[in-house]
Amino acid sequence: MQTDIDPRNLIGRKAFDRNGTKLGTIDEVYLDDATGAPEWAAIRTGLFSRDAFVPLEPSELIEGTLHVPFDRALIKDAPDFGVGRHLSPEQELQLYHHYGLDVAAPPPFPDHNFGKLAGTDEP
Repeated sequence: MQTDIDPRNLIGRKAFDRNGTKLGTIDEVYLDDATGAPEWAAIRTGLFSRDAFVPLEPSELIEGTLHVPFDRALIKDAPDFGVGRHLSPEQELQLYHHYGLDVAAPPPFPDHNFGKLAGTDEP
């Protein structure tokens, strides 16, 4: 999704699934802790007024509405963590796995030569 969009401007917009079926209205936007970029949207669905979390990447904002590239059934079955609270890294990981999105693994530590082995002349 475009990262230059003010997350406050997303709240109240309509959201649709990959087939153009209306999901509901964006209730809250959750920012990435490290970058501050919008990462998740909580969409207030019509059924029991439950909020469903959807990833903002790879979603698109088209003509003022959010288009989420997943089926409505998958979105409705997303883990429910409630709204108004911070998403923990474990909860985010559950959401990424639910949507089948890859989570980048941290880069491996570089292989450094830290000096000689004790008792030898070899590094």
